[in-house]
Amino acid sequence: MSEQVMDADWLVFHPNPKKPDFVLPEGAVDAHCHVFGPSPEFPFAPERKYTPCNAGKDKLFELRDHLGFSRNVIVQATCHGKDNRAMVDACRAAGELARGVASVGADVTREELAEMHEAGVRGVRFNFVKRLVDATPKEVFIGIAEKISGIWLVHRGLFRGRRS
Repeated sequence: MSEQVMDADWLVFHPNPKKPDFVLPEGAVDAHCHVFGPSPEFPFAPERKYTPCNAGKDKLFELRDHLGFSRNVIVQATCHGKDNRAMVDACRAAGELARGVASVGADVTREELAEMHEAGVRGVRFNFVKRLVDATPKEVFIGIAEKISGIWLVHRGLFRGRRS
């Protein structure tokens, strides 16, 4: 695989961010953040519309703690496409301090959704921003929602049917 080089116009993360002048309230959650790679371990998707700098889970957790957040919601970055491994890895590493939002396609299985749920993923991202993703037919979203509803029921003990 060839090296994935950051876009020339991409701004890297600040090497020494300022601590806020105020103290966040106890239990504050960063409700939308991303991990980017690192690309040698978690390559960016070939269909991506941008190539960011590498800023993996360690950088994210360092920033979370520095800013005073208690927890994160780690949202799948579009540059990783539907390969949720970097986000899932960050959720697993964070334990109870993070939850995730995945990006999935029509081919996602209930088993894959269940595995992501076990890692801390609690939602999926449907992206409609044209500069970030290509258009998707609404039937795809409906099919994904049906699979997710089955996982939700199984994990709450309300449905004991097939998990496929």
